[in-house]
Formats: sequence, C-alpha cells, structure tokens
Amino acid sequence: MTGKIVNSTFISLDGVVNHMEHWHFDLIDEDTNRLTLEQLTAADALLMGRKTYEAYAGVWPGRDGAYADRINSMPKYVASRTLERADWEHSTVLKGDLIEEVETIKGESDERLLMHGFGPVARALLRHGLLDELHLWLHPVLAGVGTVEDTILTEGLNARLELVGTETFGSGVVVLSYRV
Repeated sequence: MTGKIVNSTFISLDGVVNHMEHWHFDLIDEDTNRLTLEQLTAADALLMGRKTYEAYAGVWPGRDGAYADRINSMPKYVASRTLERADWEHSTVLKGDLIEEVETIKGESDERLLMHGFGPVARALLRHGLLDELHLWLHPVLAGVGTVEDTILTEGLNARLELVGTETFGSGVVVLSYRV
C-alpha cells in the first residue's frame, strides 16, 4: 500500500503564498469553488501544519454547506511540535518526526492526503520525496506584500516537476498541476 500526498496552493504572480487577504479573495468564483470542492472530495484526509490547522479550526466548524460538511467530517493530520492537542473533530496531532510519521501514514494505507498551502511541512515533504502532486493556483495578481519567507522560494529546495494538467478560469486564475 502506498498513500498519495497532494498539495494545493494559492500563489500570486510574484510567488507570494501568504497574506491572501491582499490578493486572493477577490478571485473566488463559482469555478474556483467547484474545483476546491472536487479536490477536497477526492481526498481521504487532510494533512496540515499548525498554522493552517489553527486558521481552519477557527473557521470551518461554524460553517455550513457541502465544503464545510466535508472538511469538518474528514480525518485531519496536524504536524506540530508545539500543539498539545487538536480539538477540531477528527484531528490527530503528529508530534513525532514529521518525515517518519508521514512515511508511516503513506506506507500503511492507500489514503489520498490533501494539503493546503506551501509552508514548512510541504517544503519538508518535497525535500524528502514524500509529496506526489503539486497544484499551483496561479493568480493574476502581483501581491506586493510579505518577505521572501512568504513566497514559494526556498533556498536549497530544488525539484523537477512534470506538468500533468492545466485549468484556466474566467477570473484569470490558472491551476497548474504537476507530478513530483
């Protein structure tokens, strides 16, 4: 058995993956909502770092609708060295070595794990060959905010990716899908 890890990340033209309040939310539409729900529905579980977990756990439990129902009911793995417990329903904190924990999860099941955002967890998984797909939602915006730490750029992280699909929306958002 071998699980699969898929990362889906919003990114601006200048490489920013954080501070989405400045550049992302104006481009949400019916098409982007459809694809985000398709990706979530195709996943068996979510894998996230502490910051993503805290942001999501603060918002999704109080919402209704198909997306909220799915994200609230599915298993969630949270990679954190500092989080003592995860109160959001169906959440498990991975407190040990991230790479070992994820290798175990991938090796023991055929689960498809979905990650949102490209932070330290995604970088570590890519560096160790554990990330299988990367979907970059390229937004037609120069965010103009943040520092290099808020971008996808990571010194020393070098990976060759194979383009396996594209999807273009009327908003100008282009989803570039890569196999690692």
